[in-house]
Amino acid sequence: MFGKSHLAALLLIAAAALPLCAQTADVDITPGDAVNHFIPQQTLGAGLDRISVEAIDKALTPRMLATVAPSGWEPITYRQNTDLSVEAWHWNPNGTWSDPAGHGYFTGSTALGEPIRYSYGYSLPRRGFTRNDGTGNTGYSRLTDGDTNTFWKSNPYLTQRYTGEPDSLHPQWVMLDLKDKQLVDAIRIDWAAPYATHFDVQYWTGLDPIGKPTEGVWETFPDGSISAGKGGEETISLTDIPQVVQFVRIFMTASSNTCDADGPSDPRNCVGYAIRELYLGTLGPHGEFHDMVRHTPDQDQTTTYCSSVDPWHTADDLLNTHQAQVGFDLFYTSGITHNLPAMIPIAMLYSQPEDAAAEIRYIEERHYPISYVEMGEEADGQYISPEDYGALYLQFAAAIHKVDPNLRLGGPAFQGVNEDIRIWPDASGNTSWFSRFLNYLRSHGRMQDLAFFSFEHYPLIPCAFTWADLYEEPQRIDHIIQVWHNDGLPKDVPYFITESNLSSGDSEASLDNLAGLWLADYVGSFLAAGGNGLYYFHYLPLSEDRGCNNSPGVFGMFTVDKNYNVVQPLSQFFASELINTEWIEPGKQVNTIFPASSTVSDGAGHMLVTAYADLRPDKQWSVMLVNRDQDNAHAIKVAFHNNDNGRTLGFSGDVHAVIFGKEQYAWHPQIVSPMSHPDNPDEPVIVSGYGHADPDGPPKQEDLHMTPTSGIEIPAASIMVIRGSLAPVDQQR
Repeated sequence: MFGKSHLAALLLIAAAALPLCAQTADVDITPGDAVNHFIPQQTLGAGLDRISVEAIDKALTPRMLATVAPSGWEPITYRQNTDLSVEAWHWNPNGTWSDPAGHGYFTGSTALGEPIRYSYGYSLPRRGFTRNDGTGNTGYSRLTDGDTNTFWKSNPYLTQRYTGEPDSLHPQWVMLDLKDKQLVDAIRIDWAAPYATHFDVQYWTGLDPIGKPTEGVWETFPDGSISAGKGGEETISLTDIPQVVQFVRIFMTASSNTCDADGPSDPRNCVGYAIRELYLGTLGPHGEFHDMVRHTPDQDQTTTYCSSVDPWHTADDLLNTHQAQVGFDLFYTSGITHNLPAMIPIAMLYSQPEDAAAEIRYIEERHYPISYVEMGEEADGQYISPEDYGALYLQFAAAIHKVDPNLRLGGPAFQGVNEDIRIWPDASGNTSWFSRFLNYLRSHGRMQDLAFFSFEHYPLIPCAFTWADLYEEPQRIDHIIQVWHNDGLPKDVPYFITESNLSSGDSEASLDNLAGLWLADYVGSFLAAGGNGLYYFHYLPLSEDRGCNNSPGVFGMFTVDKNYNVVQPLSQFFASELINTEWIEPGKQVNTIFPASSTVSDGAGHMLVTAYADLRPDKQWSVMLVNRDQDNAHAIKVAFHNNDNGRTLGFSGDVHAVIFGKEQYAWHPQIVSPMSHPDNPDEPVIVSGYGHADPDGPPKQEDLHMTPTSGIEIPAASIMVIRGSLAPVDQQR
């Protein structure tokens, strides 16, 4: 650890020694060149997701929130996980069913009864996914479950009755994945009601229609176009010569509009498409069908995908009471919102407009403040088309704005991606999901309903990244924002990253100093790119999990024990403090970001030191420097340039410096014995527990006296914040 005099000697390089400080961090402080103006209390926040009931009870407490608060994240976004899990969200456990018998479509109650502490997701019994990007290893598809008493059904809100558009503009589909290429010449479809009267059976010409949707096309089998479907169990000879295929799709464009077993009392029972079971294979010489689909009610079934799912369900479909969304009353009264307006989600992909409107009415009648409403969650992970998402978006927006026309709505909360989201092309060849969604809103004259655009940011693949990946973060942010604008996002529509961390899964790297340095670069580069708000995830301290190679990992700022008592703060906690309370000035006043860059590189094009400059409301200039070099300190001079008058300035007088690096924090991993556990060979034998940090902060603080030509030395693998006043270089005393 640095002593005060030793740190000062390291930090300050006198003007006489400037040849040692040939590298610079340059800040453009020309008034018209500012790149962002933001209010921290509205811009830098964190997220709360569905968690265990135990975590709600033990972690969402005043004592725990007081521990987390110094991180400085202020506004909160409430994450809605049920869309990811193909569930209907009962945001209020009390409400009414469309069928009083306890099934159908559930609408939460707006009555202000007992405060809501927990809310749950109900599994959808008409599901057509084996798995998707959210459900992981939970649930299964009814299309290949081997039970003809169950069925998949499409979302009724995507039919003409609700969209006001012909069903052919919102085609629905189901897809089979045979896992490898097989000879196929026939399909058997056991239709439920309503069934498709017009549909095409198609095969994919490329490798993977989900992962590589632009590297192939859907071809209709020679005899796969059906224009007079009759429903029932239908066996179709697709081709005279068996075709080698892996992926087969049924593409439906017209419905019988006949009613399912629940009858015509609810029009939602009589629109869309429904299939009991799918069979795919070959026909024998005597017309016998040879099926190659595995039918089983679990994830070992032949994998299926679908375009949408009917949100119909029953009271018996509450299958998981261990995990819960935090009840809105507990959320707003616990203290986690800091008494600020919160970003609130509505379930959209597996819900109905009436329920979303009821949710908003309930929150407003409780006088809980809402900053924004996020419409659904990770639509791209549910394989829904942008036009279908757009159709739902407009219906839900209309219902919500009947309750409160002033609410600001947005979405679609894209998964953490680094590139544009590509899908199968439309008639014009457009494969950009976001571009087509924007086109849908524009064609309906409803762009005003998109008050903000949201996406998530998890840039690195869990368990597969190295220190060198840190070098790319500013470019990742710049690139993805440019992608969204190239897709047609208007310059005046704010954009938010509503969920973010190093990667989407727990890993030990999240415990290392690397995670803190990444966070500083991420926040700095997003604000420098003009971003309007970001939310760190996950705000509450939660228990460790097993990540890469059975090593522990956390998704947050602390480790906790089994009773959710904080054991240690982690690198992202200290980095958060530096960002939110040292670099910027927290609160209600405007901070201003100016362009900054450095000349410190490794000769291979990697910038080893990045710089981010803020003019704080207290009129101090604050520069955050991130040294991504693991091994070497770098001497650097910070120069401020005003292009309006040609002056160059530097820090002058009393300057405050804060450092967080490996001298202040070092993670020591657990030690795993090479011996197997005597009772369970697959269980590792832990010798030293989950690992620990030593030293474990805090950041080093130092008051310095500088001249405009002074240089500073940034320790290896560190974040440094320098804050003070400026004077012109030619006025040095």
